[in-house]
Amino acid sequence: MSDMEIDSAGGVALPSNAYPSSTSEKPSVAVNKPIPYTFDLGNLLCNDSNSVPPNLTEADIKAISRDCAQGLLNQLLTTCEITSHPTDGVLLSLPPCTTPLPREKPLPPPKEQTKWEKFARKKGIKDKKRSEGKMVYDEEKGDWVPKWGYKGKNKDDENDWLVEVDEKKESELKEGETMRGQNRRDRVERAKRNERKQRANEAKARKNGLRT
Repeated sequence: MSDMEIDSAGGVALPSNAYPSSTSEKPSVAVNKPIPYTFDLGNLLCNDSNSVPPNLTEADIKAISRDCAQGLLNQLLTTCEITSHPTDGVLLSLPPCTTPLPREKPLPPPKEQTKWEKFARKKGIKDKKRSEGKMVYDEEKGDWVPKWGYKGKNKDDENDWLVEVDEKKESELKEGETMRGQNRRDRVERAKRNERKQRANEAKARKNGLRT
């Protein structure tokens, strides 16, 4: 704002090159119109509903534009919060926008449903992850614990001091494996299987030209 002048009334005068060349002196910073301006300060917008002459000249356009810009500056300085920053200088905080603007880009295409989502919708199965939350009450601990992840409820049976031995599964164990770690191996394998299915669904969606 080094090229602008602040008068005693608190207004801001525009630079000298913003005035029409035909005027001999600078107009007042106070702008009075028959129909007051309306503003959307969030978008730095000044709406002028006043009528204009039928045959506009270049000087008329400059004068109207100057008045709108002057009115917008006055409104900003009298209604918005002004703060000082040691490195960024003087800052003016704008309020939220009130004028809706059109989207810059078109809406993204709808995401294709996975096989499970299609099956769940057909059978009326609700998403438990969203409807029931991420926490579950543990009666043994007397507290709420996560369903999955670190100290998750789904890992309780991995730390049991007594493990049931299935002879068939025990015969299929690899060297060095025990039945005590079978529950964890089963959980890890289910997670990997779900990841493979998810990647397959995403690849199918990309092949069909849809975003995932």
